[in-house]
Amino acid sequence: EVQLVESGGGLVQAGGSLRLSCAASGFTFDDYVIGWFRQAPGKEREGVSCMRSIDGYTDYADSVKGRFTISMDNTKNTVYLQMNSLKPEDTAVYYCAAELILRVGVCLQSVFNSWGQGTQVTVSS
Repeated sequence: EVQLVESGGGLVQAGGSLRLSCAASGFTFDDYVIGWFRQAPGKEREGVSCMRSIDGYTDYADSVKGRFTISMDNTKNTVYLQMNSLKPEDTAVYYCAAELILRVGVCLQSVFNSWGQGTQVTVSS
């Protein structure tokens, strides 16, 4: 069974940084795409970043390019999202998700079937 547990959210001032972690279990990283998504109050969920372990491919939403970095530590089965230069509009619940590589096309637009519980990120102005 795929299990994903996010941590690292919190309250930070604009311009600050946070690093989110997603501890994964129950699957082999090389078979999956891991994504970070977020949902702000009253808004639809949006893709933030994703990564394929097997070849290191990454993708980012335009809104976070140059500020966020996704990475993996296969030895710890953990995926990270380093968020720098945070803005109030980054405030949202951030979710980690996983899906089999074969089921993923453009990863930020694909359907992911395994999700974590989410972690709140709040950026104050």
